[in-house]
Amino acid sequence: MSDTVKLTIDHMDVEVPRGTTVLEAARELGLRIPTLCHLEGVHQQGVCRVCVVELEGRPNLLASCVLEAANGMRVRTNSMRVLRARNTVFELMLSDHHKDCLGCDRNTDCELQELAMHLGVDAERFAEDLAAPRMLDISSQSLVRDSGKCILCRRCVSVCEQVQTVGTIGVQERGSASSVAPAFVGLGDAVCVNCGQCAAVCPVNAIFERDHVHPVEEAIIDPAKHVVVQTAPAIRAAIGETQGMPAGSLVTGQLVTALKMMGFDAVFDTNWSADLTILEEGMELLARLKRAVADGDSSVALPMMTSCSPGWVKFLEHFYPDLTDNLSTAKSPQQMLGTVIKTYYAQNLGLQPEDIVVVSVMPCTAKKFEASRPEMTDSGVRDVDYVVTTRELGRMIRKNGLDFANLPAGEFDDPLGRSSGAADIFANSGGVMEAALRTVHEVVTGRELPFANLHVTDLMDIEGVREVAVTFEDVTEDYSWLEGVTAKLAVTSGLGNARELMDRVSSGQAEYHFIEVMGCPGGCIGGGGQPRPTTDAVRRQRFAAICAEDEGKPLRKSHENPLIDRIYADFLGEPNSHKAHELLHTHYVARDAY
Repeated sequence: MSDTVKLTIDHMDVEVPRGTTVLEAARELGLRIPTLCHLEGVHQQGVCRVCVVELEGRPNLLASCVLEAANGMRVRTNSMRVLRARNTVFELMLSDHHKDCLGCDRNTDCELQELAMHLGVDAERFAEDLAAPRMLDISSQSLVRDSGKCILCRRCVSVCEQVQTVGTIGVQERGSASSVAPAFVGLGDAVCVNCGQCAAVCPVNAIFERDHVHPVEEAIIDPAKHVVVQTAPAIRAAIGETQGMPAGSLVTGQLVTALKMMGFDAVFDTNWSADLTILEEGMELLARLKRAVADGDSSVALPMMTSCSPGWVKFLEHFYPDLTDNLSTAKSPQQMLGTVIKTYYAQNLGLQPEDIVVVSVMPCTAKKFEASRPEMTDSGVRDVDYVVTTRELGRMIRKNGLDFANLPAGEFDDPLGRSSGAADIFANSGGVMEAALRTVHEVVTGRELPFANLHVTDLMDIEGVREVAVTFEDVTEDYSWLEGVTAKLAVTSGLGNARELMDRVSSGQAEYHFIEVMGCPGGCIGGGGQPRPTTDAVRRQRFAAICAEDEGKPLRKSHENPLIDRIYADFLGEPNSHKAHELLHTHYVARDAY
């Protein structure tokens, strides 16, 4: 049997690999068949019926995204019958869609509007009163669901069930009563990890991040408040996309300038606290290893697991509550910096923590939930007040009329703005692990990691579960107990992959010393609050930009950051000290999985 098939589409012959869909075959000819529900590799069910085509010899129109190309097929993508059917399907969708377009955040980024222009639909044939009752679910700290905008494409269902394996959202009822929602409860009461991948794939504005823009704007103009902003590593490789720049544009300097022009009193870098996280997390790992290896303590919770990704943390709390002790007690960089700002920074400026407003710019909707956790108040008040996503910041930049691409490069403010390249790679899957290894290996052996350009082979990537082994040799006297020990490491991103990995760990099929998990596919660069669309190609472009940022830094290891040394000397004492634990570490909660 041949590995290819030959067919005719709109009078043009094409040969494609066996297993190719008609939708994909048409693209080979430069033909665009419109789609709405389709997500390559995730949602390919032909639910919306917008991509229908006519197949010679078949009485019914067929969805091209699920129709497999076969030898001898003769397909029409633009016959009058096809065009009328598409328009009818689309107009029926519009009849059940609340069209407050001018006030919608997706007004300039709406796939429904784009499809209307493609199909040439400029009026409705069906009555407005066909629209179903509207329900606005604001029960979640991170996400809002607007049933009046939902077009039942089921993209969110597929990404939640198949990619993230959480299963929060499903199709309820049947026929005209169908809705896409959690069963019986709001998002805030459902088993939801707040990852926001549903919002990232929604073609309209049926699921979106909970707004923090308005309270941030109000805080900026309040003369009684000192408003500080911090920016996550992934933002600098993605915010340009919200301003029409190519994916992966590295715009760190313009980002800083834009934030200062908006009126923030100080612009700090979450990268600084990523370096701080490595010192705390790295020393915690060594302390656990010492108890297990040197002291023979079998009760030590190994493998230790990273705790930077709040979506991953909540996933573990729900589905693997018996493994919560394995999470590093180190707070995420966002929360560490919030605590430091409202203690160390506040004391240096003579301010009360309640008079400081800490705003985070994050690629992640789950960071909104993390900031609201009751555990995150070690400064005496809420450590991080508001979290805006990359998309929300993009809207703020446009609202302020800034010509972002042409802004001069600015510099983060001291003392919480200088960072190493190791902090940059926190944005990428595998980056936290590599950053930790750069420091831990050098602390233990006195030598740099023995890998080209400090990149551990096969560690940073966007695919699957990766395993790496690092053997400690010729260690210093203080770490003689680690001589010859091989650390077994695992890295993954996306909660479907995390579930696979945790099943192996909890069943005893795999043993590791240290595991990094990021809740979103590809890591923070693919976060639920990042610019749309986030395809694998876009993830890789952002990924490469982050690596370039790291490689361009004069300091590439967290323990070499002089401003990290300063806070330990002036305020914390040393890594994993009593004071550091009080302010920079936390605990976790076992939650129900139903």
